[in-house]
Amino acid sequence: MREGADGKRLSPAQRTAWLRLIRTDNVGPNTFRQLLNRYGSADAALEQLRDLARRSGVTQPPQVVSQSAAEDEIAATEKLGGRIVASGEPDYPELLHFIPAPPPIVTIAGGERLDWSRAVALVGARNASSAGQKFARILAADLGERGFTIVSGLARGIDAAAHAASLATGTVAALAGGLANIYPEENLPLARAIVEQGGALLTEMPLNWVPRARDFPRRNRLISGLSLGVVVVEAAKRSGSLITARLALEQNREVFAVPGSPLDPRAEGCNYLIQQGARLVTGASDVVDGLENTDPARAKLFEPDWEPELDFTEAPPGQDDRERLLQALSLAPIAVDTLIAESGLSVSAVQTLLLEFDIAGRLEWSGGQLVALRAV
Repeated sequence: MREGADGKRLSPAQRTAWLRLIRTDNVGPNTFRQLLNRYGSADAALEQLRDLARRSGVTQPPQVVSQSAAEDEIAATEKLGGRIVASGEPDYPELLHFIPAPPPIVTIAGGERLDWSRAVALVGARNASSAGQKFARILAADLGERGFTIVSGLARGIDAAAHAASLATGTVAALAGGLANIYPEENLPLARAIVEQGGALLTEMPLNWVPRARDFPRRNRLISGLSLGVVVVEAAKRSGSLITARLALEQNREVFAVPGSPLDPRAEGCNYLIQQGARLVTGASDVVDGLENTDPARAKLFEPDWEPELDFTEAPPGQDDRERLLQALSLAPIAVDTLIAESGLSVSAVQTLLLEFDIAGRLEWSGGQLVALRAV
């Protein structure tokens, strides 16, 4: 059984190795999982990185976080009241296991007594109307009273209103930056109140990470992934909230939307979602009923992912195999299963080569199992 898969806590040495591996250049959640499956432990995977990159034709080895730097991050996180939690450990958020490419490691402050398995996300416009913020507060408070943990992104507007209204019942803020860089700074008092009143802050980013624009969609996948469903209260048609709704659909979560006036641009996104089949929300009962009456087939979502049996005794792929796989890849995303079929290579050969290309920085992953060549 691979390291971290049995529901037990990692040892301090294992946690440090996991942190070093996920903080390594070009090692994302997909690559981390493949490395752990192939080599059995983070320590063993770290020893193989240089050779994997070399076989792909890259002379510069990937930059690996040092042992001391990883230990310093763990110590500094604990000093801030946080903890670094690995996938498979008992306090890793349950629903987060069942999304494409779940983060191998998350940093959590607070939340020890939260019910992570019964959560609903509320998201919406930063420049929300007074009416929108009032409705978000009412909805968050009502859902909290009915036993739901409220998840949002600590942004201005709807997010802040939802968090503030559910402080007493439990709320989770998913962050785009590190625990030491709360954004926006104006919501730092709210972030402190969330933890002080039993809620949680959660991020997959390094402790001192300053969030960039492209980090927010990545954060949004955590908001939807932590939740059974996502409620959009106010949102423009092109907004981060609609990105969260799209990610929720990809993760097979329920999507809800609050209707608004056709004259208000902030309602355009919600009205569009309703037109596309999102459940219309006028109160907490609509959300509760929607979650209780979902297709029973959705239960399969919360079963462990199937993983192929890889033949590690198979001869390593040769240069011809690399060329064949590169020919099958392009800048357009392709499913790994399709790639295996079109290349004619074995599952083990494709997984090995994808690891090599990924460590070398030649791939882009999307949606968990879609891969493309990275544009140069």
